[in-house]
Amino acid sequence: MQILYEDNHLIALIKPCGIAVMGLPAGQETLLTQTKAYIKEKYHKPGEVYLGVVSRLDVPVSGVVLFARTSKAAARINEQFRSHSVEKIYAAIIEGRIYPPEAGCFDKIENDKRHRKAHITDNPEGKESLLRYKTLRHVGKNTLLEIELGTGRKHQIRIQLSSRGYPILGDIKYGAKLPFKGGIALHAWKLSFDHPVTKERIKLAAPVPF
Repeated sequence: MQILYEDNHLIALIKPCGIAVMGLPAGQETLLTQTKAYIKEKYHKPGEVYLGVVSRLDVPVSGVVLFARTSKAAARINEQFRSHSVEKIYAAIIEGRIYPPEAGCFDKIENDKRHRKAHITDNPEGKESLLRYKTLRHVGKNTLLEIELGTGRKHQIRIQLSSRGYPILGDIKYGAKLPFKGGIALHAWKLSFDHPVTKERIKLAAPVPF
């Protein structure tokens, strides 16, 4: 377990690809159950440990995940996510050479629960989705991007880039042709937010693993 930040109100970890943050049946290990066990042991907590999940990543994605250790901290951080005051920076390797090398992407996204995917839609009820990307360097025939999320929709980066012909390396679900060891080449790189109690700006970063 790689801990980036820990105090009485918050704990942030580096999630490896291949593990779920939460949501599995009882008895199956997730990052949430691992972190609860760590806190219970370290602080000799009796009974159930409270942890609020305030940031989530898909199973094949790695990077910064933030939990709140109190309900008050969870409410205050969630409000920052809703008001878009949290800065979320990702790194990704996409198949091919992207053009233009730097741009914004704005779409409406709709979830397809039946196939557990998302897709771009013209439906006015689709959720507005915004990101900006810029090329950092080329990796062979592929491209390493820095991506700033303006919103936080399910599979947003994956579907917005794939719909433009640039799937993330290893992301077979969204059209990738090339594999990526252990998951997909998408990493939650940096997360910045205001501490829910001290109001200090907290800046976290998980080293890019590719």
